[in-house]
Order: sequence, then structure tokens, then C-alpha cells
Amino acid sequence: MQRYKNLYLWMFIPMLVMQLGIFRDYWGDFTDNAWSVHVHYWTGTIWYLYLILQPYWATHGKLNLHRTNGIIGMFIAGAVCLTALSMMHRDIATTEAIMKNPERFGPFKPWFFYGVAAVEIVMMTAFGFAIIKSIIHRKQIEHHAWWLITTVFLIMMPALGRGVQNVYIGINRKDWPNIDIMAPIYIAQGMIIAMLLIAAWKYNKLKHPATYLAMGVNMFIFLLEPIGKSEAVQTFLKTMIKG
Repeated sequence: MQRYKNLYLWMFIPMLVMQLGIFRDYWGDFTDNAWSVHVHYWTGTIWYLYLILQPYWATHGKLNLHRTNGIIGMFIAGAVCLTALSMMHRDIATTEAIMKNPERFGPFKPWFFYGVAAVEIVMMTAFGFAIIKSIIHRKQIEHHAWWLITTVFLIMMPALGRGVQNVYIGINRKDWPNIDIMAPIYIAQGMIIAMLLIAAWKYNKLKHPATYLAMGVNMFIFLLEPIGKSEAVQTFLKTMIKG
């Protein structure tokens, strides 16, 4: 338990990274966002806050509060997962909008959003698995804590990816629409993997199954382009998810 006494302070870092990444996309057009976007943003934000508060309560003599809020936290985690999956129809709707008016979207092609939808399924499945594992190992502090900590690295990509992409496009605006939209995604993934490995090293969890899972998911995201261009994947997503 002593090992995690200052964990709550370190958890401010992924919280800040996530908020900076999504800031422009969410707050920049706040009133235009759909209700589903608001629900997902705030459940995700609350989840990150829980991963700050829960370690603090657990290591500062407030175990009863930690346990009570842990039950509530599982409800929040479920909301994060389900609201993310329920929003995937926006990706399919965007592909349809691009095909109708490609000039409006510049370098963004339908395959990009098919790829985003595909990797989001993997991300949220892994997130749900990590939550279940944390419940199973709730009496084994080392495992319980690390399964929960790694969830921030499983779901950080959409927020950080958008933030880096916005900066990258801004810097290369003169090249519009001939901008490599995957370059910022690769940069964001490199940042996430670096944070994951640093955290795993600090807490001696480089060989933990949760670390392997988070690493695997983030490496998988590097395949977003070929996955998005796969006709089989596109057909599956169009069949299962209606824009």
C-alpha cells in the first residue's frame, strides 16, 4: 500500500494530457456537440478523477470511503465503455458525409473513420476486460491497482490523438488538403506508450499482464490505416453500425 501513497499525484498527468488533447474538440464547439458526446466526455472525465481520488483515499486512511466509491466507480466505468461504443455511429455517419462532399473534409478519407471505429472496439473491449480483472483481484492490492491504472492508457488515444492532430494540421495548414493525417496519430501513440512504460517501470509492472494488454492495444492502433482500408472491415462496420 505504501508504494502507492503518492500515486494520486502521478495520476494528474494522464488526466491533464487527456483534457489538453480533447479541449479544442469539445470546448471549441461545445454547443454543437450531441448529447451523446457530452455524456461520454463527462463520464470519461469523472473516471479519470476517480483514478486520482481512489488511490488517495486508499492510502490516506479512508478505506471505507475508497470501497464505497469503488462500487460507484464500476458504474462509471461501465458508462465510459458503453457510451464510447454507442457513439461509434458518428464514425460511420462521417464516412457517409465524406463520400457526399469529399472537398469539405480535405485529407480525411472514409477509411480513416472506419479505422477509428475498428480500433475503438478493441480499445473499449480491453478497457472492459481490465475493469473486470480489477474486480476479480480487488483483494490483491498490487493487481487491483495496476489493472485500474492501465485503463487510462487504454482509452487515451481518441482525446490525445485529436489534440495532436489539431496541432499538426495547424502547423501544416499551408499543405491542406495534402496532409498526412496518420503522422499525428503515430506521434500520439508514441506518447501514450512512453507514459505507459514509464509508469510500469516506476511501479515495477513491466511484466504485468495489464501492461502487456495496454501495450498490445496501443501497438494495434498503429494498424489503423490498413484496417480502415480493409473492405471486409468496412462491410462489417456498415452492417453492424448504422450512421
